[in-house]
Amino acid sequence: MGEHAVRAALGAGTAMVYPTPLATTIGDVAHPAWRTCAVGVYRPWRDGGFAVGAVLAGIIADVRGLRAAVWVVAAITAASGSTVAIRMYETHTAAAAQEEGTS
Repeated sequence: MGEHAVRAALGAGTAMVYPTPLATTIGDVAHPAWRTCAVGVYRPWRDGGFAVGAVLAGIIADVRGLRAAVWVVAAITAASGSTVAIRMYETHTAAAAQEEGTS
C-alpha cells in the first residue's frame, strides 16, 4: 500500500471515529442550551489527553520499553472505558424510543 493510500485510510478512519464521542457525550446528554459550552470543556480535555498520552507513552517506552508502554496505554484505555460504563447513563431508553415511535 502506498503512502497516499495509507494516509487516506487513516483520514477515513479518523473521520468515522472522531465525531462519535462528541455525539454520544455532548449531543445526547447535554441540554441544548449548554451544548456549546460542553463542547468547549470537552475538546481541550480530549485533545490534551492525546498530547499527554503520546508524551507519557514515549517516556515509558524510553524507560521501560515499547511493550510496557503498550500495556500502560491499554490499562489507561480500560480504566477510561470502565469509568464511562459506570458513570454515564443511557439517554435513549426503550420506553423513550417507543414514545417517539422509533422502536
